[in-house]
Amino acid sequence: MLDVHLFSDFLIALYSPSNLNKAFLFDFRLMNLKSITVFLTTLIVAGVAAAAGPEIIRIGALNDLSAATSDVGRDYALGLDEAMRFVNDAGGVNGRPVALYQYDYGYRVPEVLAKYKRFKRLGVAAVLGWHIVDTDALLDWVAEDKIPFLTTSYSAELTDPKKAPFNLFAATDDSANARAALTAWFDEKWPQKEAYGTRRPRVQFVYMVASAKLSAPVKAIKDQAELFGFNVGPDVDVSIFAGDTSRQVQALKNFRPDCVWHGNTTLSVAATIRGAVGAGLAAEHIVNSWAFDENLIRLLGDTADGVMGASGCAYYGEDVPMMDKIREYGRKYHPGVPPERRLVRTTQAWANVLALREALKRADTAGDLSGENIMKKGFETFAGFDIGLGVSPLTYTATDHRASGRVNIYRIENRQFVLLTRIDLQGRWPVKWAKDWFGW
Repeated sequence: MLDVHLFSDFLIALYSPSNLNKAFLFDFRLMNLKSITVFLTTLIVAGVAAAAGPEIIRIGALNDLSAATSDVGRDYALGLDEAMRFVNDAGGVNGRPVALYQYDYGYRVPEVLAKYKRFKRLGVAAVLGWHIVDTDALLDWVAEDKIPFLTTSYSAELTDPKKAPFNLFAATDDSANARAALTAWFDEKWPQKEAYGTRRPRVQFVYMVASAKLSAPVKAIKDQAELFGFNVGPDVDVSIFAGDTSRQVQALKNFRPDCVWHGNTTLSVAATIRGAVGAGLAAEHIVNSWAFDENLIRLLGDTADGVMGASGCAYYGEDVPMMDKIREYGRKYHPGVPPERRLVRTTQAWANVLALREALKRADTAGDLSGENIMKKGFETFAGFDIGLGVSPLTYTATDHRASGRVNIYRIENRQFVLLTRIDLQGRWPVKWAKDWFGW
């Protein structure tokens, strides 16, 4: 027998085992905000009665489908939906089905807190967060309540269990990505330059200086530039809302960098690169992970060729283990979204879900699914665990939540992401990795 649940405040989906999956054939990307609101306020979903089999494991999810980051948040939400369906189709967690409670919080702190309180009442085992707003707002809450929280806010600060004991992500962090990307340019591109061997390479950093989050990896990449002996130019301040970047491009031309690192979000990064190329700046561009996606190529077209960046996972459709499942579940449950419109955000979602599934399995085998047990007997027992998806094997310990020291570096060629190299920061600089580079 089925229980029927009606939620009237931004419920995206509650689904349980695969026999109910056909009830959820909806497509966020093809809806406007008004139709999303109507849909969410009238949705009735069916759940499995508690007495009808193994006890259900409840997982909360926070998404942005309607606000500032919804352009990529919707794709991440679709990925969570599809990945959790796969988990249930593959037997759940040691035979126990998983129910995902997904909410649009509109990138607003009050909504985050309200939804989190609901998750607590539901007794969720973990929360799949989205990005900066929800992650920061709930940092102290999840630590106090001992609820594991997986996010796509890849701040290096979150990798220190002393500061964020219940925060994790199945990806390399922003600071490691910045270090590795500059290292790859120095290794692979600088030796090809005419000036190689005659002078120091020149680098400049472009980002929104007033944003603590966007500027966070700058300390790490400047440290890496010092390690290699770069000549570092003045920082260039570009707002994420900038449309006209002519003044900033002139600042770049004055210094004449060999490479430029961009720390902003996609729109302003695209505007800056387009302006720099149009002004004849002879520099190569390195882009941070949150602007280095398919939307950047759509905005820049052929101008994107040659741009480099790091990614914690493979891009949608890339030939890596588990990508066949991603494509299969995308076609099956969201056929209205063609593969060419999907983003790397889908793969990021699958990575967090698959890592969480493994931690839940280990914790369940060890005796209970309390949040503390999920961390100690689950995540913190990972030692080079491979989830596929082009994700570097995951390792977490009680004192270090950095997922990996191996970073994937891609280059855009003919409007496609091509794996250029993998930089092993931990293997190359083991002492610095263990001591000097931790948590920032």
